Amino acid sequence: MNASTLVKICTDKNITIGSCESLTAGLFSSSVASIPGASRALKGGIVTYWTQIKTDVVHVDPEVIARDGVVSLACACEMAQKTREILDVDYCVSFTGNAGPDVLENKPAGTVCCAIATKTQVRTFEFHYMGLNRNKVRENVVSDMIIKLIQVINEDEEKKYA
Repeated sequence: MNASTLVKICTDKNITIGSCESLTAGLFSSSVASIPGASRALKGGIVTYWTQIKTDVVHVDPEVIARDGVVSLACACEMAQKTREILDVDYCVSFTGNAGPDVLENKPAGTVCCAIATKTQVRTFEFHYMGLNRNKVRENVVSDMIIKLIQVINEDEEKKYA
């Protein structure tokens, strides 16, 4: 499963998606946008590489960052929820983590926290890509989250008709 599968599913089901990306710096949005027809599904993305952008633009609660750090499921959850509202999309994916090469917030390089927000819930995912260079971490998490997003959309669609 890849970005073209995601675009097809979203366009077939009239689903809109967006992203809030820190360590991936727009790679998810770029991957989706590389597919013809992506504009029918992808409304946009916000790159929040600096913590200040997370708090000032996306409105992640500074207390969450102070308590849990930016490399946390709590931060990923807020990023996805708040950006879903800003972009007014059906699904929003967030990416935050430590691509490396150094330890960040006592979390080793390769630690990545992600979330998928809908209007009714947020699902979180944590990945550990140890021993990979920073660009490989970014590529892997984008690929893995495209798969997760497809799974979540399919699960949600099945529930509608159950």
